[in-house]
Amino acid sequence: MVGVLLQEPAGVIGFRTDRDGLAFEELCDEIEHADILADKASKQDAIKQDYAASKFDAEKDKTQFRQYETASDRVKTFYLEQHTKQTVSYNLKARNDFHSKTRAEMSIWEAMERLNTLIDESDPDTDLSQIEHLLQSAEAMRRDGCPRWMQLTGLIHDLGKLLFFFDAQGQWDVVGDTFAVGCAFDDKIIYGKKSFSGNPDINDPIYSTDNGIYTPGCGLEKIMISWGHDEYLYHVVKDQSTLPDEALAMIRYHSFYPWHQQGAYRQFMTTHDEKMLKAVKWFNPYDLYSKSDEKPCVEKLKPYYMDLINEFFPQRVIKW
Repeated sequence: MVGVLLQEPAGVIGFRTDRDGLAFEELCDEIEHADILADKASKQDAIKQDYAASKFDAEKDKTQFRQYETASDRVKTFYLEQHTKQTVSYNLKARNDFHSKTRAEMSIWEAMERLNTLIDESDPDTDLSQIEHLLQSAEAMRRDGCPRWMQLTGLIHDLGKLLFFFDAQGQWDVVGDTFAVGCAFDDKIIYGKKSFSGNPDINDPIYSTDNGIYTPGCGLEKIMISWGHDEYLYHVVKDQSTLPDEALAMIRYHSFYPWHQQGAYRQFMTTHDEKMLKAVKWFNPYDLYSKSDEKPCVEKLKPYYMDLINEFFPQRVIKW
C-alpha cells in the first residue's frame, strides 16, 4: 500500500505522491517502540521540581522498550544508513534547501489532514489515524492539567514528518534518534560509534574531535542536530508562532535521546539549556506512551484545538 494523494492540493510545490506511506509509518512505529524508556524510575528521577511528572502513564509497563539489540533488521539497517549519510555537508545543504523555498502554504489543521491522508491505515499495531494519534498526545496533556501551549505542542509535534513527502532523500533524514554533527559522534548515540564507520566525518581532523566546530558553553541553539522532522518543524514554527521556548525545545529535541536521556553534549549547554532539558523530559512520556489510549473523537475535539491553534499561530496560513 502506497500513501498517495489522488489529486495534488493547491498551494503545494513538489509534493511527493510516489512515497510509500505504509513502509514509512511501519518504520516510525518500530523506532517509536524501541525509543520508549527502559524503566519508570529513570523518568521520575530525571524530572525535577520545575515540572510535574505525567500521571496518565503511571501504570504502563515501560520495561519492554528501548531494546535496540533485539530490534528488527529494518531498524538496524535504517540506523546504519542514517549514521552513514548524516554528515556536516548534508546538514548544511538541508538547511540551505529549507530556507531556499516554501514547499506549501497551509494551516496547521490542514497539515494534520495532509499527513492523515497520506499515511492512512498504515500502522501495523493500531487502526488510529495520524490526527487521532496527535490528539492522543494532546489529550493526555490536557487531562494532566498541562498548560495550553504544551497541549498544542503535543498536537503538532510530529507534523515535521510531512518532510518525507517534500524533499527528503529517504526515511533516514526524517525520523529516528537525532545527534549532533560537526563534532565527534558520541558513544551514547544508539548503536555507538561503530555504526558511523561509513560516515566520512568520522575521520575529519576537526569534526572527529570532542568539541569539533563548536565551543564549550556555546549553547545547543548553535549546534547542528542531524536533520529530520524535529529540526524541520522547529524551523517552521519558531518564526511563525508565539509558542514559548519550552515548546520549541520539545519540538526540536524530542528525538535527541543521546542528550535528554543519555547525558551527551553537556559541555555545550547553557543555563537556558538546563531549563529546556527539564521541559523535554516533561514532554517525553506524553509523546511515547499515549498511543494506546482510548480513540479520540476528532470532530468533537476539533473546536477546542482550533482555538489553541489560533491562539498561538496568529498568521493562520503557515509557510512550510
